Amino acid sequence: MIEYVTGKLVAVETQYLVVDHHGLGYQLFCPNPYVFEKEMDNEVKVFTYQYVKEDLIRLYGFQSKQERNLFEKLLNVSGIGPKGALAILASGQPEHVVDAIEGEDEAFLVKFPGVGKKTARQMILDLKGKLEEFTVSLLQPSTVDENKLVKVRKDNEALEEAFEALRALGYVEKELKKVRPLLEKEQLATDAYIRKALQLMLKV
Repeated sequence: MIEYVTGKLVAVETQYLVVDHHGLGYQLFCPNPYVFEKEMDNEVKVFTYQYVKEDLIRLYGFQSKQERNLFEKLLNVSGIGPKGALAILASGQPEHVVDAIEGEDEAFLVKFPGVGKKTARQMILDLKGKLEEFTVSLLQPSTVDENKLVKVRKDNEALEEAFEALRALGYVEKELKKVRPLLEKEQLATDAYIRKALQLMLKV
């Protein structure tokens, strides 16, 4: 298994990063690739998980070991694949997911794409009491201040990038239309738009 990849960040796309390591470009699928955007052209360290199936080999990238470990635990739940696990982690607040599992809050868990009542119950059954390592300090603090104003690109390109990333995670237009008016009032980086949208959609 590849523990991590270090190298120059050369691209941030809707679903993945490209990190150049001595001339070899690693494509790393991430919960929210735009959290790395400010490091463009700089050296980054991305923790990885290699996913292998008969028809697919992919590297998934994470900011921290804790984030990767939670991704692995989610993959062990029947009914959750890599795309679903990424969607759960994308908000940058997976501690809320841990709280929902420990509190058997199915109503919160079914708000994620692809998670129905059956899968939510399975998550609780499989993971409750097994997530102690994530309850105190789950992830590194975000390096992006979501309240910080940024220069708005033409036609608010950052917002459009954020919505493309949310669609890739499995969120549908009906859900996105509800939060768009609230997001259009703000001037944020793409990463912050994604996290803000997810926080709004996941509100009880």
